[in-house]
Amino acid sequence: MNSTPLPPGSVVAVVVTRHRTEQLVDSLGALAKQSHPIAHLIVVDNGPDKPAREVVEACGMPATWVPSWTNLGGAGGFALGMLQALAMGAQWIWLGDDDGHPADETTLATLVDLAERRGLAAVSPTVADKDQPDRLAFPVRRGLTWHKSRAELAADVEHGADDELLPGIAALFNGALFRASTLDVIGVPDLRLFVRGDEVEVHRRLVRSGLPFGTSLRAAYLHPAGGNDDKPMLGGRLHARDPDDPIKRYYTYRNRGFLVSQPGMRKVGMLEVPRFAWYFLVTKRSPREFLQWVRLVRQGRAERFQRP
Repeated sequence: MNSTPLPPGSVVAVVVTRHRTEQLVDSLGALAKQSHPIAHLIVVDNGPDKPAREVVEACGMPATWVPSWTNLGGAGGFALGMLQALAMGAQWIWLGDDDGHPADETTLATLVDLAERRGLAAVSPTVADKDQPDRLAFPVRRGLTWHKSRAELAADVEHGADDELLPGIAALFNGALFRASTLDVIGVPDLRLFVRGDEVEVHRRLVRSGLPFGTSLRAAYLHPAGGNDDKPMLGGRLHARDPDDPIKRYYTYRNRGFLVSQPGMRKVGMLEVPRFAWYFLVTKRSPREFLQWVRLVRQGRAERFQRP
């Protein structure tokens, strides 16, 4: 790490990776092409047994490869990278996953310009599907309406006065830009969550802080589409998150139990009991899985964060 602080206004990019060097090559290549300069890149490698060091060193940017022989997950990896960026004197911290990348060369410039003009604490690009960039990688809810395409989202926003910012909504680990001073208020991701729900928890803190943030409608970040874990119920009118992978299921339900017990999310937690009871007992007809869900939610609520 540099012994002297970075110049004022510097952007440090933080990427977390594990065993996905092919995707990482694409991600870092897109970062290197940004029209707004990146002062330094930090790549936290949760899988140094299959190291990404060569990819990082060949990226064409000033970069630091941070190997972690303990798999810190997304939460711990971003926390470590963000703290290192702060220690370097970064004014802005730009977060990205190893399987996503900016949609074009102007993404960072657009985010910095918007954040500076509007005094934003954090701003996220619109996260689009890598395979179908006109669609959203993750559906966005506005009121009671879920939007699945960028056109639907833009059309909805057109009814309002702001055509460049979607306030109060952000995908924080997929291309979001944070002002360094924001982290003084909200902190860094909670290592205990490991994966699943860590981004939601940071979003909860950001909402409760009262700091202004949102999603830029003029910048995009490409990411593989999500949603395979969301299973339909009541004829598709509602969905329940039910991962097929048992490890993902463990972290999803345990961490959700912790999240819905926190200030700002307790009303949501009250609604989840009847929804998941209906899903497991009526839709899926699996009392055993409902009992597993109850057990893991209680475990998270009690802050018992043992790994499976």
